[in-house]
Amino acid sequence: MRFNDTVVGLAFIALAATMIAMTFSFPSFPGQAYGPSLFPRILGGGIIFCALVLILRERRAAVAAPWLVLADWAREPRKVLSFVLTLAAMLFYVLASDRLGFIPSAFLVQIVLLLWFGVRPLTALVVAVGMTLLVHWFFGSMMLVPLPRGILDSVL
Repeated sequence: MRFNDTVVGLAFIALAATMIAMTFSFPSFPGQAYGPSLFPRILGGGIIFCALVLILRERRAAVAAPWLVLADWAREPRKVLSFVLTLAAMLFYVLASDRLGFIPSAFLVQIVLLLWFGVRPLTALVVAVGMTLLVHWFFGSMMLVPLPRGILDSVL
């Protein structure tokens, strides 16, 4: 699937404008002309500039590209469903991880996706348990990232 560069450029402009707008709520440092909002605003301005260049380059092309070109896989229902399921799994993690916790959420995401993509159940179970514990150990212990505990708060 390929979007026209104008569509991509407009999407980047919208994201950068949102990022810049969010910086207006950042606190300022007393006695300084800049604060924590400076770098995101510079970055957002650079993204907007590059997006405008992308749009202008597309508009100057001799042959206008269609707004969207579907890849061959987008015409196969199982592959489209796999794509949607992967996005739904990420959305599930974002919405459920605070309540359930990292370990149950990550395990559920992995086991569902592994089974959907045809991994044998026993292998899927071993991989989902092993990777969940490995990622939890690495990010929770080694990188000191505070992972959500959720329903396992009293155990962990």
